[in-house]
Amino acid sequence: LATFVMIFLAELGDKTQLIVMAFAAKYRWRQVLAGMTLGIFAVHALAVGVGSFVGQLLSPERMTLIASLLFLYFGYWTLRGGDEAEETAADSRYGPVLTVANSFFVGEMGDKTQFAALTMAAQYNSWVMVLTGAVLGMIVADSLGILVGIFLNRRLPAKKMRYLSAAIFLLFGIVGLWQCLF
Repeated sequence: LATFVMIFLAELGDKTQLIVMAFAAKYRWRQVLAGMTLGIFAVHALAVGVGSFVGQLLSPERMTLIASLLFLYFGYWTLRGGDEAEETAADSRYGPVLTVANSFFVGEMGDKTQFAALTMAAQYNSWVMVLTGAVLGMIVADSLGILVGIFLNRRLPAKKMRYLSAAIFLLFGIVGLWQCLF
């Protein structure tokens, strides 16, 4: 319960919660939820299971750089748009579930929620309960992002929603690069 509450509160307003809004505008909510859950589980299993080892392999700064470059790519990809046939082809080639899962995995590496899960696992010495609390806390918080993304997608014209989605990706890509450089 402590891990759930800590992770839920830490995730509110976090970059991945905002990014899920962009994905919810692009893909069906079930695909976003599946990809989000897969990515959340993978990143927190890694944090709880082997977090200290991964910390030695890749620094948080390096993961921030990788995530930032991916966010810039997703922003470019979203702005590029294209016609419906081109977008369908791109989606079928990469798959929305894996796109969302990979984005979550990379975006959460070195994030405060990952470190919180690692700390809670060390404190409580119960990796199964900590992992469960962390995953559920993230899913509940980020599901709110899906709901907001669906709402915005229904209220805004497709072109404006595409620009909003691209802006979210580009913003986090630029902020991440700024953090890496300064």
